[in-house]
Amino acid sequence: MPATVIVGLQWGDEGKGKTTDFLAEQVAMAVRYQGGDNAGHTVVLGDEVFKLRLTPSGVLYPHIACIIGPGVVVNPATLIGELDMLTSRGIDTAKVRVSRNAHVIMPYHVALDRAMETRLDGEKVGTTNRGIGPTYADRASRLGLRMEDLLDETTFRHRLARVLPDKNTLLATMPGTSPFDAEPLVAQAMAWGERLRPHLADTTWLVQDALRRGDHVILEGAQGTLLDIDHGSYPYVTSSSPIAGGACTGGGIGPLQVDEVIGVMKAYTTRVGSGPYPTELTDEIGSGIAERGHEFGTVTGRPRRVGWFDAVALRFAVAVNSVSSIMLNKIDILSGIDEIQLCVAYDIDEQRVDRWPSSAEVLARARPVYERFPGWSEPINGVRTLAELPENARRYVTALEVAAGVPIVLVSVGPERTQTIERAYRPMRHRPTVATG
Repeated sequence: MPATVIVGLQWGDEGKGKTTDFLAEQVAMAVRYQGGDNAGHTVVLGDEVFKLRLTPSGVLYPHIACIIGPGVVVNPATLIGELDMLTSRGIDTAKVRVSRNAHVIMPYHVALDRAMETRLDGEKVGTTNRGIGPTYADRASRLGLRMEDLLDETTFRHRLARVLPDKNTLLATMPGTSPFDAEPLVAQAMAWGERLRPHLADTTWLVQDALRRGDHVILEGAQGTLLDIDHGSYPYVTSSSPIAGGACTGGGIGPLQVDEVIGVMKAYTTRVGSGPYPTELTDEIGSGIAERGHEFGTVTGRPRRVGWFDAVALRFAVAVNSVSSIMLNKIDILSGIDEIQLCVAYDIDEQRVDRWPSSAEVLARARPVYERFPGWSEPINGVRTLAELPENARRYVTALEVAAGVPIVLVSVGPERTQTIERAYRPMRHRPTVATG
């Protein structure tokens, strides 16, 4: 059976949680492959709403093994709180496993993140102040602490001693911060390790064994393509690789084990934090979309910036992820808008540009070139087939599909699992048969 990667095609918050939850009934394992508790997935199950920061959305199905891979940075306090919350609400977390190689977000990482954003003042990146960037920086510098270190006090003390003096020296240069003593950190870490010991595992082999058995594995990312550390609008990006390729390094699979990449996008765009945003709406239409779409960060509660759909960014995201099919979310939020605009190109320095620029400085000069589509007035939350959609809504879906160049096979008209139109069986990228003998 294949591995399926679910990836966001915009600036995050596309509805990947619903996508994973909708498809998870058919799979045996769900893997989170990057990011930290700076990204949240909201899943609606009947009258209940679950806001998940670290645990894969598939946890709501009792038959699924849920994996937090080595590419994730983990705040143990957040994870423990999330496991306790799920248990208290009747969700079995016994099958949740965390990679022993995943890096630990320490309290000094959070303090550094907050202090650095404060120091940047008017040039803030727009982080969530949860220590994600400093943790990934320590990982790359080979100074990080990993989940396995929480299980051995001697090892933890040794590795903490290597890094804490430098962290305290740096914190001393930043207003409003205080140094950290080693002993409270050791005591806290050992408590985390004891609580999480049953959940720690060599997750790469768990994933590989599942694929070898013929199980279907879903890998879900956090954030979105346009926030990728290498391919996004740097420096206004996250600290890891949300793109489909990140599923290999962060989930423990090889590229030939991926048979399907499902891209997830909204019928409009949103962005949280700083950075250029060509199609941003600051008028009443944008405010209305934000209100109807409940566009506030799952983790932070920050209002999301709202804009028209950007097909230039979509073409780039489809290409860099090798997207095979798409789930379109929140088209219902556009009901009641007289005219819908779709960005098909940019005007940059009086030149028409059809490709996503690699430079944030260039993107900041981009002005959207729009095509206009008539809207529809009727609510569509109860629609369950494409034919039931208003004609103008169908035309808009077709325009997005043409822009993407790959089929839109799932269309969401509401937050619940049942509020999903299945257009067709989603195509898979089958590996070629290798001759033997």
